[in-house]
Amino acid sequence: MADEVKLYRTWSSRFSLRIVWALHIKGIEYEAIFEDLSHKSPQLLQYNPVHKKVPVLVHQGKPICESLVILEYIDETWKKETTPLLPQDPYEKAMARFWAKFVDDKLLPSVWSIFTEKGDEAKKEAFVPAVQNLEIIEEQLKEKKFFGGESIGYVDLALGWMAYLLDVFEEVMDLKLFDAHKFPLLSGWMKNFCDAPAIKQHLPPRDKLVTKFQLLHEKFQTAN
Repeated sequence: MADEVKLYRTWSSRFSLRIVWALHIKGIEYEAIFEDLSHKSPQLLQYNPVHKKVPVLVHQGKPICESLVILEYIDETWKKETTPLLPQDPYEKAMARFWAKFVDDKLLPSVWSIFTEKGDEAKKEAFVPAVQNLEIIEEQLKEKKFFGGESIGYVDLALGWMAYLLDVFEEVMDLKLFDAHKFPLLSGWMKNFCDAPAIKQHLPPRDKLVTKFQLLHEKFQTAN
């Protein structure tokens, strides 16, 4: 029990994957407990009674919820394992938190809205803020391999969904979302991110993702 680590997750949750990747980057052994969100376990509801969502990290019997909070907890708890996920400098740390929040509050919703909008015209309109947000985040990569510098850090993990999900969305919608020529830094980052062993070995099966999002897209397109 002293160092027991459990992670309540689903196979495809992009928020859960942030934690999976962080644990593997840090080399932390853990037990993965896969949840069926249509029949949530009593343990998940007990550990996360407020949001009733994954991911939940349980360390020494104590639950920590919300993916960005969990990332900070992992970084603080296992400081000596590897390069820190967050910068040590207070200003740089604040900036990392700012950009991770930008990813969750602005970039992810803007990309997701393209996926959920009905019809070509609505999707084209949703493109505008998504491209603007991609341009903003592209600027943060200048002269850097990762947002964290030479190694994967907090912002990289927050943005990690983009590296493997964009082309899945493109296939499902039969629509070009990402122009590598327009965003060369992000394009290079996506390759570097997915090539990192801790990431590459723990990506969801692409065929399963395509099937999942095809069903989801059809549901959005036929909804009243």
